[in-house]
Amino acid sequence: MESVVVAFSGGVDSTLLARAAKDALGARALLVTADSETYPGRELEEATRLARLLGVRHLVVRTEELRNPEYAKNPVNRCFFCKEELFTRLAPIAEREGCRTLVYGANMDDLGDHRPGMKAAQEHGVRAPLIEAELWKEEIRAVSRELGLPTWDKPSFACLSSRFQYGDRITPEKLRQVDAAEEFMRSLGFRQFRVRHHDRLARLEIAREEMARVWEEGRHAAIVTRFREIGYIYVTVDLAGFQSGSANLLLSLGRKATGG
Repeated sequence: MESVVVAFSGGVDSTLLARAAKDALGARALLVTADSETYPGRELEEATRLARLLGVRHLVVRTEELRNPEYAKNPVNRCFFCKEELFTRLAPIAEREGCRTLVYGANMDDLGDHRPGMKAAQEHGVRAPLIEAELWKEEIRAVSRELGLPTWDKPSFACLSSRFQYGDRITPEKLRQVDAAEEFMRSLGFRQFRVRHHDRLARLEIAREEMARVWEEGRHAAIVTRFREIGYIYVTVDLAGFQSGSANLLLSLGRKATGG
């Protein structure tokens, strides 16, 4: 690669990718982060801080995937429309900056899950160097730790739209509700969790090693009180614990039911 634009979220994968781009290309690497209603402002701030720490030039571009009615309907291929919006915004930046290659942080683990966003990447010619290097998530964390990257143990994160069941229409109000609930959980010290939105019911997925903390020191009462202020009536804890991409369980169950 002579020059590169990295789709940079500030997560484990894209941070390692950004470091590799800097080491290989120096000033010919550019990081671009999406500013969107579907991501908390905290994540944008973290990406900006990491870009400064890495010493790589960083731009922020506004994306408007929620204005796309196909995205807002929250179909099973929702992520395709999100990545389509992102890569469409990145292409003119790459052209303006004279960057020949666009890359993003998909890894080997992503190949075994429902990832319609990868189709958008393929259609736009966006490369996935971590897949090309056959790196799995745990390997990425290990390499990141060896390099001293602060993201090596960062909890996995997905856009707020992933908190809704497929077919449940996504609105700015619902996104703000989920964001507020997750910020409160974070303020209580929880690290790996999701607040799954089911209309007036919030289903908490919490890492099993953290789950017991819900009932310690009156946290459960504080959670119920705050969540009701936010707009939820019922607050539940999923006994299965935290599951990344748990909405996709319905897809796999549906395939089994139909013999697919």
